[in-house]
Amino acid sequence: MKKLRILAYILAFALMISVFAACASDTDVEAPPADTDGQELDGDVIPDAEVSVSREMRDITTMELVRDMGLGINLGNTLEATGSWIRGTMVMQFEIAWGSPIITEEIIAGYADAGFGTMRIPVAWSNLMADDYTISDELMERVTEVVDWVLSNGMYAIVNIHWDGGWWDGFAADEADESAEAMLRFTRFWQQISENFKDYGDKLLFESANEELGWHSIWNPWGGSAEEKAVSYEIVNRINQTFVDTVRASGGNNAARHLLIAGYHTNIDWTCDAMFIMPTDPAGRLAIKVHYYEPFGFTHLEKDESWAKARFDWGTEEDYRQLNREMDKMVTSFHDKGIPVVIGEYGMAKEASEEEIRNYTLAVTEAMFTRGFAPVLWCVQRNAGRGEMLFYFDRYAIEVVDPELEAGLKEIAQMERR
Repeated sequence: MKKLRILAYILAFALMISVFAACASDTDVEAPPADTDGQELDGDVIPDAEVSVSREMRDITTMELVRDMGLGINLGNTLEATGSWIRGTMVMQFEIAWGSPIITEEIIAGYADAGFGTMRIPVAWSNLMADDYTISDELMERVTEVVDWVLSNGMYAIVNIHWDGGWWDGFAADEADESAEAMLRFTRFWQQISENFKDYGDKLLFESANEELGWHSIWNPWGGSAEEKAVSYEIVNRINQTFVDTVRASGGNNAARHLLIAGYHTNIDWTCDAMFIMPTDPAGRLAIKVHYYEPFGFTHLEKDESWAKARFDWGTEEDYRQLNREMDKMVTSFHDKGIPVVIGEYGMAKEASEEEIRNYTLAVTEAMFTRGFAPVLWCVQRNAGRGEMLFYFDRYAIEVVDPELEAGLKEIAQMERR
């Protein structure tokens, strides 16, 4: 790692102690990584990279690649952390603002050692950007560094544009100028991301969006009109097509890179709707990406809401029927039609007993994996300030929190698949 960058990390660390104390006072801040010598480069690595990264684009289908991804996990609440209250001037101020320690190669290696074959890296590209949507050089370098660590530890890496402050709502604006501006930002981001990574091999995947595609302000799924529905779906389909066209036009290995297409709100029912259309792709290398947090009352709610009741246990016959119904919809609508499936997020997002977390997570993982999907757990760190106290992997201790869960996941990774 370059000494100049290390000095920047140390300065960022010093500047943001007060911010971190307010957001994650129950944890210790990890010191910035020490300086290391760069690896010798050869003809099969990216020039000027700090670690060896393959350029190889294998002659495999996206279905074969998704099966090879194994079990995955998210680097959540880290590079996608954003908010005006952070008032950061350096990337590291954002990186630790939501409860994560500064990510090191040792942490990434810990995820790989725990058996995860894929890491999804959500990113808020608007942090520190210029007025013309030029991505911060410091942020691009940091994302590249983390991607390099993931790939050099033998995992697949997924890079996306995450919620990123919610600018996606501009797509739903009545004003044509505001909608066009949202598309301009989206396109500019993917042009720059594509250019930065265009020589990377096929173990790096791009994902069009997080959960933002679809707007209740245009179409209310519980009572909106068919005309309103068509408008919202048309925007979603157009964004996904723009994503594919932009990446493919960037050249290099991006002409054949495997891409993940975000479903409608990443909701299984809405994504399986006939109005959702997969983009046209000259390379024929697309997979569908949805999320799964059902039943929401169990995975998220601490108290009853008008639209759902909180639950604190899971595992009835009806629970398993619901799980299998949802997974089978993805099989029928996509997998059996030759479109591979990635579950970009799933898991528990509220505190529960270790046993409840384990039982639910293993059941859902098995249902996904044995159908040939790539399941990618949502993983965050302790952060009392944002109410998120559950995590699957402790980045401070660099270990899976529950050894029985880790053993169970490794057993599932060896199961036969559809």
